Amino acid sequence: MKIAMMVRGYLPVPRPVDMIYAPIDLAVALAEGLTARGHQVDFFAPTGSKLKTPVKSLNLRPLATNQAEFQELLTKSEEFNHYVPALWDNFLAQNMFEGARLGEYDLLYFHHPEIALPLAQQFKNIPVVYSLNDPVFPWYREIFELYGSPNQHFVSISKNQRRDAPDLNYAATIYNGVDTELFPFSAEHEDYLLLAGRIVPEKGVKEAVQIAEATNSRLLIIGPTFPSSQGYFDQYIKPYLNDKILYLGYIEHEKIWPYFQKAKALLMPIQWEEPFGLTMVEAMACGTPVIALRRGSIPEVIIDGKTGFVVDSVGEMIDAVHKINKIDRRTCRDHVKAHFSLQKMTDGYETAFEQILAHHKLGKLGRRLTGKVYKAAKPVKTVGNLIKEATKQPKKQPPKKRQPTRK
Repeated sequence: MKIAMMVRGYLPVPRPVDMIYAPIDLAVALAEGLTARGHQVDFFAPTGSKLKTPVKSLNLRPLATNQAEFQELLTKSEEFNHYVPALWDNFLAQNMFEGARLGEYDLLYFHHPEIALPLAQQFKNIPVVYSLNDPVFPWYREIFELYGSPNQHFVSISKNQRRDAPDLNYAATIYNGVDTELFPFSAEHEDYLLLAGRIVPEKGVKEAVQIAEATNSRLLIIGPTFPSSQGYFDQYIKPYLNDKILYLGYIEHEKIWPYFQKAKALLMPIQWEEPFGLTMVEAMACGTPVIALRRGSIPEVIIDGKTGFVVDSVGEMIDAVHKINKIDRRTCRDHVKAHFSLQKMTDGYETAFEQILAHHKLGKLGRRLTGKVYKAAKPVKTVGNLIKEATKQPKKQPPKKRQPTRK
């Protein structure tokens, strides 16, 4: 297969170390996994991006290279109101579609559908695949309906994610994967609970504090705060911080595994329909069970009573804390290796892509023929040839013979 993929045109890959951006991590892992299996993969991203997979930057500079610049970009009204980040995305996406039109790629893959929807509708013979990373909100579904076409295929990251848009052109449900080598197993743990993720209301940070207080447990809170949710932190988290409830701020992804590894349990008192919840898998890979509310993907990721507890209220989460030692930590690790490894994720996408291409077989053949005709018809212009053309003197015409005049 020949695949082109991208996440954002204005962020380098891999993601900056001080930034949380799971779609970039997942796309990089998939690109390198497919490349290792012999597929041709080009990753479209701005300059400064470096992967084992070939990167196409087209000399496009990144607009943000760290979390502070990213946050500033999102809050700059001038640039945002003039769609500058979106135009960066569109620049790379247009080149991807042009390459596919000429047969250079069999399939295009995006993590943010809005980047490619208008183009995909115009190039109906090019297969396009999107991974859905958020709940399908009503406005999101409306956009999909406005720009829908049969060549566009969606990958859900949980079965529950399809609930609010069951009629989309789904290719598969493929769970996110983690590199289990980066999250080593520990049979032993310390006596603290953990909450890891963005400090926003939907992650249930306030509820985690309530659980810790009710069980007299030590709680570590790890994750970034944002200007938009600073009021939430100041009102519901900050007043309760003490020597038992600690806020550790943001910890780089590559350095967070010891906190997962030694936690008694990961708390997931989520207040929204969680599409997947990668932190659950990372914790279980280290052997740490998860206590979570029954929302979104939770019942698909956790085996209730085996790798944690799936409950219906904060009160039941409090009860679950007292029986968490009944969970076998090795079972948590085995569950992740069997269902949520990078190999399992790559298997899923490889199969889905092959099935989609089989469905679009005629279009693939037509685009390859178009590319061959285009390349054959296009003259090869070397620097030497261009100089010759520019300096070429017009041929002198021989003088016309004069006709003899009649006397």
